[in-house]
Amino acid sequence: MKKGVFVILVLLVIILSACSRVPQGERPQDTAAALRAVQTGTQGIVTSVLANSPPALIYDSSELVALVEVRNRGNYNLDQTSCFVQITGFDTNIIRGGFDVSRSCAENVGTLQGKNVYNAQGDFNQIEFHSPSVQLPDGVFEYNPTLNFVTCYQYHTKASPQVCVDPLFYQVTSEQKSCIPQPAAVGGGQGAPMGVSYVGVNMVGNKAVFEINVQNMGTGRVLSPYANVQNCGQASLDYTDFDRVGYDVRLSGGTLIDCKPHDKIVRLNNGQGKIVCSYTIPGTSSFETPLQIDLDYGYIDSIQQPIKIVRTPQ
Repeated sequence: MKKGVFVILVLLVIILSACSRVPQGERPQDTAAALRAVQTGTQGIVTSVLANSPPALIYDSSELVALVEVRNRGNYNLDQTSCFVQITGFDTNIIRGGFDVSRSCAENVGTLQGKNVYNAQGDFNQIEFHSPSVQLPDGVFEYNPTLNFVTCYQYHTKASPQVCVDPLFYQVTSEQKSCIPQPAAVGGGQGAPMGVSYVGVNMVGNKAVFEINVQNMGTGRVLSPYANVQNCGQASLDYTDFDRVGYDVRLSGGTLIDCKPHDKIVRLNNGQGKIVCSYTIPGTSSFETPLQIDLDYGYIDSIQQPIKIVRTPQ
């Protein structure tokens, strides 16, 4: 009887210790590291052309096939209507059959998810462009276009730097404060090509004034959130579609007074722009609170690949 009771107690100890053990992948420090990786970076949609697709050299009697890999390296999910790839840079009288048609990045997959704690690399998709007919004009024996693979997409950047605000900044000694207003820590991007590069705070009585600098940190060009991204490779954009970013700023611990620019659109100069927002801060003591920044924009990027088309020997 005593031996049986002892065995039962040992089994209970083993079961309880197993239940209380946190799985390796769910430790708080591991989750925090994964979240940091998701919330940083300066890439959005990254495209690449698969090896030998298209080949560097083809005969004009051959079909032309290009396979493009599209990967969402940022942290914003894209559906079939918000990202497109198009090929330009060639004569449609020579390379025929819809090779220049705009194709959705999420074609056949529905959603191209960005990176998250369960998928640190983000989703990817492969898109096939096909021209069944390549025909050189009479008297032309060689054609050397540089194919331009243009990617256009709509994207968001979300940043939530923690800021210190102090409604009695000049009236209370530093020893009585839990924090001191100073520039918030931002850097390394926020998992998107457009990012917040600096957040400063100045206290004017019980009013906090935030200076938010935004910057194009990617390799492409920023588009207005209202730009048509479906056919942007075919010169459907004008100057008002470039270098414009929509924004929304919220402070959990304050009441909005004013944000500039008033039309909620930041104009970029040399890839940079500025937002200034003022908030009334309640209470009589300093505290830390998140400043939530949402940037809304389009983005255009491209890669090039030269090919050679030669006449088929007769």
